[in-house]
Amino acid sequence: MAPLPFGLGVTELIIILVIILILFGPKRLPALGKSIGKTMRSIREGADEGVDDDEDETETEEAPKPKKKPAKDEAAEDDEE
Repeated sequence: MAPLPFGLGVTELIIILVIILILFGPKRLPALGKSIGKTMRSIREGADEGVDDDEDETETEEAPKPKKKPAKDEAAEDDEE
């Protein structure tokens, strides 16, 4: 069996879940789970957007920028006429 995060075993997880059940009660657990799920989803989406933004920035940095032609000075044009 794969090790669980933070070095917790199955027994510790069961104890934590029982404490949560006692604290929140069976009626509020579905709402609690739903809100935790929404929070985790938004965190993942935010992290994915951050990765996408970083990729876009590196693509624009690598692309060469077109050189601008120097604009003629209007005063210089008047002198030539």
